[in-house]
Formats: sequence, structure tokens, C-alpha cells
Amino acid sequence: MRVTNINGTSDVDCSCGSWLIHWKAYSGKPVPPSCSVTTCYNRPTIGAHVQKDDSSDTGWYIVPLCEDHNEAKTSLEIGNIPLAPANKAETCEKVAVGR
Repeated sequence: MRVTNINGTSDVDCSCGSWLIHWKAYSGKPVPPSCSVTTCYNRPTIGAHVQKDDSSDTGWYIVPLCEDHNEAKTSLEIGNIPLAPANKAETCEKVAVGR
């Protein structure tokens, strides 16, 4: 799947504590050992805001990326990794209720 990083979202807070924790809580999976970009083996340190390329879906999603790919301004090919909706009402609050 191809996605584009949404730059300039670092000031958007998440009540989960961080967007990487948000992704982990939503997906139910541990943070992967490497960046979600298929050709990258750097450690993911950021839950990055992305949008799907070539889609009528204009929603914002979170994926684990390394710092370099979080700064990317081009389309990125990501592996088979769940996309967590960036809509906090659909994710953080549901996670909090399930705790």
C-alpha cells in the first residue's frame, strides 16, 4: 500500500500518550522492529500521520515510521501493517473503556 506522510502534525496531541502508543493500542500489536516502509530497517520511533494514496478515502491514519521517513514529502510504500485511524474519538476513548 502506498501512503503519503502528512507533514506539520507534530502539534496534534493524543490522549494515549503518543501516536506510537495510539497505534499499538489500536492494532493490538507490538511496535514492529523496523519502520513500516518496506525498504527501511530503521527502528520506528514515531506514530506518523499518513493518508492513503490513490484513494477516495481522505481519512488520516497512524503508522510506525522512523524519523527519516516521518519527514518524507513523497509517497511511501508500506508493508502489511495495520493503519490506525487518527480519529481519537474512535480509538483512544475505546481503548480507555477497554482498560
